[in-house]
Amino acid sequence: MKAKVKLFYPKNTLNLKGKIIDLKSPKVMGVLNVTPDSFYDGGRYEDTSNILPQVEKMLEEGAAIIDIGGYSSRPGAPEVPEKIELKRVTKGVKVILENFPGIFLSVDTFRSKVAYAAVQEGACMVNDISGGELDPEMFNTVAKLKVPYVLMHMKGTPQNMSHETSYGNLLKEILEYFLHRINKLKEYGVNDIVVDPGFGFAKTISQNYEILRNLDYFKVLETPMIIGLSRKALIYKSLGITSSEALNGTTVLNTIGLINGASILRAHDVREAMEAIKLYKLTYH
Repeated sequence: MKAKVKLFYPKNTLNLKGKIIDLKSPKVMGVLNVTPDSFYDGGRYEDTSNILPQVEKMLEEGAAIIDIGGYSSRPGAPEVPEKIELKRVTKGVKVILENFPGIFLSVDTFRSKVAYAAVQEGACMVNDISGGELDPEMFNTVAKLKVPYVLMHMKGTPQNMSHETSYGNLLKEILEYFLHRINKLKEYGVNDIVVDPGFGFAKTISQNYEILRNLDYFKVLETPMIIGLSRKALIYKSLGITSSEALNGTTVLNTIGLINGASILRAHDVREAMEAIKLYKLTYH
């Protein structure tokens, strides 16, 4: 039997604090929103006394990375002053690493000053919903920090993105966006890049499903891919339920994402995401 010819050779590793993380075996990024108004867990983890038990739970359940965010990016969310986001994030990073030294923390921000401060406190990855579009200093900052960067696709801002869903060719436009932004990142010297198609960000429900079933379209980028489907509107609105009832739907779509090429699942519910990965690996590996 002839060996299969691989057309693309995706990068399957991340360098986090000098440790090489192998993404051939998919990983889970646990979501930690230290905000009062995130769409699912808003207000739960503003207080440090609530943060630590949740971090411990996610780590015990198998999260490889914890993603901390201080700015709610749900559709129509109000603007958060940089000063407030900075305080929320740095406080969270500091208390987490004081209690769980050595874990891998990602900072979910589109502001270079917040990214810089979080990494100075010990975070080791930047997750930017705007792909550097909302802060012209972000790419240069990430290059100086020498940390992996999650490049997400979004049009507009969280405040207006629900009105930015017009595309001539959805997949082609997202791919061209990634190619352009990746080239720019590499010009700055950033090579540890993860792409995120941005489910729910300037996409209709039907567009989200078009992206999900065509994830392998982005393999040409030869980068790892993260997907964030956890409890989002494409699940609960499609099923006529609420975000609190959308765990089963999340697991189903995470599994489809894994089959179609996702390397990292960004999830509120780590145990269930890890179970999806385990069963996926038993089936396909």
